[in-house]
Amino acid sequence: MTTASTSKHVLVIGAGFAGLAAATSLAQRGYRVTILEKNEGPGGRARVFRAEGFTFDMGPSWYWMPDIFEQYFARFGKKVSDYYELVRLDPSYQVVFKSQETVDIPARMEELRALFEQYEPGSAARLDEFLRQAAYKYEVGIGKFVHMPGRSLLEFMDPRLVVDAVRLDLLQSMHKHVRKFFKDTRLLELVEFPVLFLGATSENTPALYSLMNYADLALGTWYPMGGMHKIVEGMVQLAQERGVQIEYNAPVQEIVVERGRATGVQTAAGFRAADVVVAGADYHHAEQHLLAPEWRHYDEKYWDSRTMAPSSLLFYVGVNKRLPKLRHHNLFFDEDFSLHAEEIYEDPKWPTRPLFYVSAPSQTDPSVAPEGCENLFLLIPVAPNLPDPEDTREHYYHLIMDRLERHCGTSIRDAVVYKRSYAHQDFVQDYNSYKGNAYGLANTLRQTAILKPALKSKKVSNLYFTGQLTVPGPGVPPSLISGQVVAGEIEKEN
Repeated sequence: MTTASTSKHVLVIGAGFAGLAAATSLAQRGYRVTILEKNEGPGGRARVFRAEGFTFDMGPSWYWMPDIFEQYFARFGKKVSDYYELVRLDPSYQVVFKSQETVDIPARMEELRALFEQYEPGSAARLDEFLRQAAYKYEVGIGKFVHMPGRSLLEFMDPRLVVDAVRLDLLQSMHKHVRKFFKDTRLLELVEFPVLFLGATSENTPALYSLMNYADLALGTWYPMGGMHKIVEGMVQLAQERGVQIEYNAPVQEIVVERGRATGVQTAAGFRAADVVVAGADYHHAEQHLLAPEWRHYDEKYWDSRTMAPSSLLFYVGVNKRLPKLRHHNLFFDEDFSLHAEEIYEDPKWPTRPLFYVSAPSQTDPSVAPEGCENLFLLIPVAPNLPDPEDTREHYYHLIMDRLERHCGTSIRDAVVYKRSYAHQDFVQDYNSYKGNAYGLANTLRQTAILKPALKSKKVSNLYFTGQLTVPGPGVPPSLISGQVVAGEIEKEN
């Protein structure tokens, strides 16, 4: 490591997964790194809060792609187990179909094959082939493509990558792809549900994303004991072990640029000088609100034309009794799947009869709720940029509570001792989230790789962006990778 490199100071805006990953990776390379976080604690959308004896993860609740987390900590000579205890869930999750038909999705492959065969004779063998193809997409997509900075077509000129791209089914829709293998409506909903959070209907999502099914059905669903925030705590500890300084309640007001270079940032406490600035905050906010107009590469028309992934209406609920018939993860597909998707992506509105999701981590982890109580995280995926007044939130709370009580066969609302809602305006207030989105930029073909907002400013020579609005895309594992990719680009250029 050169003396010049070790003396350079990098300011990272935001202590979410991408910001922490970028900061720690740069610190390992010898940079002095400071993270400025606007909120009172780390994690971004994966923050945590506690109330009435309950511990609520505020955002991500699914732990998929465990290899990505292992690889991240291994970069620094560490293991996941150095920071948190990971358990595999079995069943992985529960699905409630129409007519209240309920099925547990088993963790063991032989049991999963038997389940598919039960719904559709012959489908077990087709599941094998579907997952074989999905495994290839996972290996190439996660192993190669998502680590590319997406700054030039030349990155993709390796003939082997061209062959891979063809086999990745980039030009075929997920909708068409899965129907080559399965016909039963329940199986189709099961394999298409991850797409609901990617930002488009299955008709408009590349079949590449069957790699999500490999992550789900083959690699399994996991849980860090103590809650998803344990990942953040581990990443913060690792960052600090590497010398990263983290300052909370420190919102950045401006990225200061002189003659095409960022000299630092302005905060309420004053000017902070830097040799490199990494914006791990919402990309739109950082570029459109923290930069002077002459240093912006994109304009509002560009941003407004982007297809966003969904927002969410969330409820954090503490119940003073245990609830029967719940698993850790519960998917309520008891209404029309295609109608809800259409009302998110094609005709954005508050959904008529929404699907919803319930996480009950207290089913696995007694530490997140008082004894004899249940910790519930309720989520309805909804279109971004919708008004979310209190009466609308309440309407949907009672709508899904009716269905949850029917499923559990017991009253719940009269046992609620804590309740908090969270939706579009909260995402804007807490994360400066563009249009109140929860999951970033949609993973459509026209917003893939070099077609995403660039990870480096085209006008400010030492300003970089990381997180779910740039490469490789939304989700916790992609955000981890995004931070590492940006750190690699900074190392090459500085």
